[in-house]
Amino acid sequence: MQGWKIKTILFLVSQGITLFGSSIVQFALVWYITLETSSGVWVSALTLCAFVPQFLISFVSGVWADRYNKKYLIIASDILIALATLSLALLFPLFETKPAMYVSLLIVSLVRSLGTGIQVPAVSAMIPHLVEPQYLMRFNALYATLTSLIQFASPFAAGAFLTFSTLRSSLFLDVTTAVVGSSLLAALSLVHQKKPKRGMSVFSEIKEGSRYAFENRWIGKMLVFYGIFIILVIPAGFLATLFVARFYKQSYAYMTLVEVVGFAGMSLGGLLMSFWGGYKNQVKTLLLGMSAFGILAIGMGLIDSFIVYLSLMVSYGVALTIVQTATITLLQQRTDESVQGRIFAFQNIMYSGALPLGMMLFGPLSDVVSLRLLMASSGVLLLFLVLVLRLDKQFYASEPTHHPHQP
Repeated sequence: MQGWKIKTILFLVSQGITLFGSSIVQFALVWYITLETSSGVWVSALTLCAFVPQFLISFVSGVWADRYNKKYLIIASDILIALATLSLALLFPLFETKPAMYVSLLIVSLVRSLGTGIQVPAVSAMIPHLVEPQYLMRFNALYATLTSLIQFASPFAAGAFLTFSTLRSSLFLDVTTAVVGSSLLAALSLVHQKKPKRGMSVFSEIKEGSRYAFENRWIGKMLVFYGIFIILVIPAGFLATLFVARFYKQSYAYMTLVEVVGFAGMSLGGLLMSFWGGYKNQVKTLLLGMSAFGILAIGMGLIDSFIVYLSLMVSYGVALTIVQTATITLLQQRTDESVQGRIFAFQNIMYSGALPLGMMLFGPLSDVVSLRLLMASSGVLLLFLVLVLRLDKQFYASEPTHHPHQP
């Protein structure tokens, strides 16, 4: 196997190790505070602490990813998350009141969210430095597969920790995985990063990245439509457990099945893309995934069989991975190396901003409008979005204008 492939796989493994510990803790924190408080206020506060800091720090973290060595930035974010988690684990026995403990969980979630916001654009911008351009889609898909498998396993691991051990033990596990993953990354000899620019403030570089994104019409459209896409997948994707509880059965087993088959579909989608690699024109791959989303959302809103619904949910997971890997690959191919960190930060901003916005829109709306109608309508709108992009000849037919660094 070629040297760059070994390095890339080890890099992805290092990220997978740290992600596994982080995912377990994130599930454990949400479940712990849910079971302990049974309070929508505390759960909502924890959700905000998990998303809002990541959204805000992404404006700056994209600049850091372009300025500084991405490898060290990723390691620093892992250490930040590990220190916050270790502090909570060590202080856990000292909390005298439940509210004090809950507030500490919110603070740690906030710090962990900041670390994630720093790490995500750096990882996405690092992959093109490691992978030859023609293999970008395959390795992005490989990382998506790894991520999906971790998300598939994490709820079971978190449940086992909370059932047979304690929340505190899961915190120590996260610290351990952070140390192992960071050590592996530190041991890798990766490409030399550009020296930081001199004489420009962070705010000026954010403006420069924004100007680049929207003067390059293709990238500007991609980011905007990605945000719209995330909002439109809320009814059939992120409200799936609510849909199952309302229309099939109010059962933890049924809701767990939906989550499991969704993550299984995402894993299958990653494997498919890692072997197939997509069409030569990756915009066609993107539109294929979006079209599948739209058709499946309509189908899930109309059918009455739970077994058929689960089979459609598997396909839904496959389509999600196709869209996500195609989006990342297209942005990597079309973004100048000097601003990739900021562009992927903007992508993360679109995701972490559109997701809560979509939940705020469709969550309350689902209490007054049938979720079946919302799912089918979102599917129709997704197909309309695909049509708009397909008819945009400049968007559909454009070729990559920048080629990432070749290892």
